[in-house]
Amino acid sequence: MKAAPEAQRRLLDLQAVDTALAQLAHRRRSLPELAEIEAVARDISALEDERVRAQVAVDDLDRDIARFEKDIEQVRTRKSRDQARLDAGGALREIEGLQHELATLNRRQSELEDSELELMEQKETAEATLNDVRKRLAEAVERRTAAETRRDETLAEIAKEEEFKTTSRGPLAADLPADLVTLYDKIRTDSGLGAALFRSGRCGGCRIELYGADLARVKSAPADEVVRCEECRRIMVRTAESGL
Repeated sequence: MKAAPEAQRRLLDLQAVDTALAQLAHRRRSLPELAEIEAVARDISALEDERVRAQVAVDDLDRDIARFEKDIEQVRTRKSRDQARLDAGGALREIEGLQHELATLNRRQSELEDSELELMEQKETAEATLNDVRKRLAEAVERRTAAETRRDETLAEIAKEEEFKTTSRGPLAADLPADLVTLYDKIRTDSGLGAALFRSGRCGGCRIELYGADLARVKSAPADEVVRCEECRRIMVRTAESGL
């Protein structure tokens, strides 16, 4: 393929733009915030599971405490009724029976209240655990929000740079021979780099140094000949820096 030396040289400008675009794309895919958001999302999921378990523990204790309250209230009601009957007087046997039942009810109430107190202490511990999980969950959500904000700001910056580079690429590519650009784009699509400067006997694409007949081929090629590396097949652009 033939192309004017100046057109070949401008391929390097086009490659510089494409390299910058590729770097921006890589930067977008490898933002540290993406990994951070993913890690925090896992933390949030685990903390949410932990929060649910802690909430269930508190709810279970609330239910058990409510049941004890109901039982205690039933005992108190029965004690009040028996005390009223006792105060009203009656046969000795009935009075003795009421006194015995009141003593039994007092013991039952004491046992129930002790059990309820134990549950209330457990609930206090469970609520402290729940509050701690909620705090850690809120902190994790804040970390995720902050990371998402940084991500969005960086992505907006990248998009702005990409727009600028893409806008400048159009006129640059349009000003070059179509067949040269087609060849360049094909090579770039296959290898990521379509053209590179040939300098000091070395291909700027694969960095391999040429010797003997390979070097002589490059040196003897007409200035308008599009020379490609035998190893990486990229276009080797010759300029005054090439040292030929």
